[in-house]
Order: sequence, then C-alpha cells, then structure tokens
Amino acid sequence: MNRKFFVFFFVLVLTLVLAACTDDSDVDGSGDESAGGEEGTDENAAGGVGSGDLNIAMMDDVVTLDPHGSNDSASAQVRRNIYETLVFQETDMELAPGLAEEWEATEDDVWNLKLREGTTFHNGSEFTAEDVKATLDRVRDTAVASEVAFLFEMIEEVEVVGDYEVNLHTEFPFAPLPSHLAHNTAGIMSKDLIDQDYQAALDEAGVDMTADEYYGLRDEGGSEYEDVAEQISEHTSGVIGSQADGTNHLMLQSRSSGEETVLEKFDDFQGGERNFETVTFRVIPENGARMAELETGGIQVAGDVDSSSAVRVAEGADTELVEQESVRMSYLGFNTEKEPFDDVKVRQAISYAIDRDEIISGVYDDMGIAATGPLAPDVWGYDENLEGIDYDMERAKELLSETDVADGFSTTIWVDEDPQIIDTAVYIQEKLAELNIDVDVEQFEWGAYLDRTAQGDHDMFILGWTTVTADADYGLYALFHSNSHGATGNRSFYTNEEVDTLLDEGRTEPGEDARFEAYSNAQQILIEEAPAAYLFHTNFALGVNSSQVSGVDLDPVGNIRIENVSFNE
Repeated sequence: MNRKFFVFFFVLVLTLVLAACTDDSDVDGSGDESAGGEEGTDENAAGGVGSGDLNIAMMDDVVTLDPHGSNDSASAQVRRNIYETLVFQETDMELAPGLAEEWEATEDDVWNLKLREGTTFHNGSEFTAEDVKATLDRVRDTAVASEVAFLFEMIEEVEVVGDYEVNLHTEFPFAPLPSHLAHNTAGIMSKDLIDQDYQAALDEAGVDMTADEYYGLRDEGGSEYEDVAEQISEHTSGVIGSQADGTNHLMLQSRSSGEETVLEKFDDFQGGERNFETVTFRVIPENGARMAELETGGIQVAGDVDSSSAVRVAEGADTELVEQESVRMSYLGFNTEKEPFDDVKVRQAISYAIDRDEIISGVYDDMGIAATGPLAPDVWGYDENLEGIDYDMERAKELLSETDVADGFSTTIWVDEDPQIIDTAVYIQEKLAELNIDVDVEQFEWGAYLDRTAQGDHDMFILGWTTVTADADYGLYALFHSNSHGATGNRSFYTNEEVDTLLDEGRTEPGEDARFEAYSNAQQILIEEAPAAYLFHTNFALGVNSSQVSGVDLDPVGNIRIENVSFNE
C-alpha cells in the first residue's frame, strides 16, 4: 500500500463532516503549551549574526493562552515562549533550573524550591513566591475545572516560606513532581493577572466578594467555597484567556483567531540574549501551502512537516529538515461506554485487523515505529518485554465471530484536519471492511474535535498523546484512569478498577522498582483490554529556511526551540 492509493481511495469513499466552530473565537490574544525556563543562557545562546522578525507556520491554531485552559500541542508552541516554568526541560529531556534554581524532597511528602531572584513579569511586577502559590492554587481550583489539574492534584498546600522560597506539600510521596513542574501547563503567571481573572469572574457572577476574600474562602474549604466556586466556574479564564503575563522571552502583541498570534521580544528577560524582535505563529493548515511559504521565504520555520514533504524540504536549495524521534503515541480510541465497543473482543478484533507497519511505510514513509502499547520506548516505565497485538486478520475474524456483532456493523472514525491522520483512517476503514464493519470517516476542525471527543459523542477516533514529562504517570494516568474521563485525556471513557489501583500505586510508591512493576502490570492489562488500538510512534519534523535563519531545534515532545535562533545576513 502506498500513500497515493490512500489519497485516491479517500477521494472516492470518504465522507467528510466539517465542523466549523472554534474554542477561541472571542479571544483577542492567545497562546500555547510548554513553558520554558532558562532557555539559551549566556553560555548556550546563539551568537547570532543578526536579528529580525521570525515567522513560524503551524497546522493548528492556538486553543487558549490560559496555561490551565487546554493541553494541546498547538497551544504549547506559543505558550511556552510566554511563560517560564519552575523546572525547565532541556531539548534532551533532562531537567534544569527554571524559575526555581534548586529543588529537593526534604521529606517524603514535602518539596522545597528556592526561587530565582531579580525576575520581572511582562507587566513590570517582580516575580516572587506569591506568584507560584497563586498559579498552583488556581490550577487545582474546582472553579477553574482545569483539564490539567491531574498533573498537580497531589499538591495539598503551597507554603510560602519567604519571598523566594516555597514548600510544596503533597498528599503522598510523588517522585515525578519536578517533571510535572516542567510541563508547559505549569507556566507561572503573575498574581496580578490571576487576581484580575478571579475578580472579573466574581463580578460577572454577581458575587459580592474580592478575589482575596475568595482565596481565604478557598483555603478554608467547605460548602460556602463550593457554592461560590460553582457560581464563578463559567466566568473564570476570561481575562487570562485573552491576555498573558509571564516572564519568558516573548510577550503577547496581538492575536487574530484562526490566523496568527504575534509575540514580541521581552527586553527585561533574564535568561540570555535573543536575536529576534517579533515571532509570529501563523496558522497554515495545508501542508503544501506551508512548504511553499517556507521555500519562498514567507516563513522561516514550518512546523508539522509530514513525511511526504520531508524529502522536498531536505533536498531544497534553501531549506533544511530537522527531524526528531518522539515520545508521542498515536492511537485509535474506542468509546468503551458505547455498544459494541463495550465488548473487549470487538476492540481486540479491530486492533488485530490493523497492520501498523503498513501504515508507517504507506502513510508515514517510515518516519516512525510501530507501537506495542501506550508508552513510547524512551518514556520511563516502558516495559520492553511486553508483547503487543500484532496484525492477524484471521484472529480478528475469529474474535469478532464470538461477539453480538459477528456479521459486522456500521460505525464512524473521527479525525481532525491532519492529512496523514485522515489517510490512516482511510486505511483502517479499508481493513475493517474485511470484517464487514462499515466505517464512515468524519473530519472536524481541531477545537471542535477536542470538544466533541471530550463529551463522548464519538464511536472511534484517532488522536495522539505525547508523554511530555517522559514518565509513565503522565503517559498512562490521563489516558486510562477513570478519574480522567473526557477532556483530561481518557476520551475512551475506559474504567478498570485494577488499572486505577495500579496507576495510583505508580504515582504514590516512592521506590522506583515498585513504580516500574505497577506500570508494567498496568500496561499488560491495557494491551489485553485494548481501550485503544496503539498504532505508532512517529518522528517529529520541521522545516527551516536555512538561507534566512539558523539555530532552530526540535525536541522529543515536538516543541520548536527558538532560543538560539540567529538571522543570516
């Protein structure tokens, strides 16, 4: 099978259902995931021949500037340049100082962090421990109902020890906490911006209370806090969703939803010199258009380079391909709360019917490897001894014959606008026809796709999950714990008490060996029960106009690293 066949087949048989709504149509300024720490300090920053305006094109638009408002990769690309995190994740995934210069577990359930002094926010206010407390308290607030709260829910209290020191008290020993603090959604916002957001929410909800009074109520807990939190829940994020106030090297200049987000250099950034004046993130969904803009110099960086464009970029006279192995897992998810996908044999049959190697060679031009389970090989907790579900059409037919839908059924696969994901769905559509399963492929705009799958409206869907922390807790808890149903990540709406227990053990056990055993056992169950068909781990790739700029990098998470960019004269 080859890509041309998929495209031809797609034209003949694919029914596209276009959904044209978006989460951030009312947002004037918006951003993305992945906060940065001391990127490009003086010893690492590019020497730079010149400076200028950098233009980056992405396939998908930013969902929101609010770090607590979404967990999508498109938003990460922008937000990580606005907000710094307490712990910084280097390009090689190693952890380094960010807004916290030092951190250590002083007790099993207490982490002490010494904060960087002399740092200012974009609004000119000084960064202190109060901003850390305000940020981490907000993401755990039920009024905010953040889909990334699972990353920080183990934190019971943020204790301000001094202006530049905090203690994080956790409900249980939690070894991966520094990695979670390096996640883009842990980007530190100014308390001033958070105060504005809460005050606006309180005023809009008609609650006669100041933000500080609400914080006191929240600290006490109880029914009065719960009542007020419910009243303001629909109004939070209004200010933060349209504004931004971080400490990183870029600050918000303007945003046009669906078109571009423009950031400008923050002159008081203390993490090293930068060689750009502005950075514009343009939304260009069509691959060919992005490549053409790259070649003509309309953009200097093209993200989301698909495999069919990779050779074109690599061999271009003025373009360079940057490719990186990833910690991303792409999967076909099943809505396990819907018939017939509540039957494990139906899910197993579909999983056996998919030849992952054919997809990698035919759709992705060998830019990736087949997945045996939900974790990529470079993620801590991955067990290389586990065997996945390999392609076996006879076994697939046998399993389906043992179900209530032995003669087949009609269903749908939902996809976003990524052409390779569409081609993957078309391939699966063809293979499932051999099981008398009639599949319609329905396509949605990115924001609508995330909303609808979070609500559980789907049958099957194709999505990817990048284990940003490189730890099994993040790669498994969000996708498969019953507490994570919906927008948090478990869009399969999978529930298994044994898996819940193992994932809880994995995040609470202090010993590395005990954690690994828990995650290994959980992976074995997840392979057998197949709440998703684990497909492949693709490589990330971006294109650079090498005649104009140099120093652009890409990490295993898929973040475009621009701290060392310089312009060629």
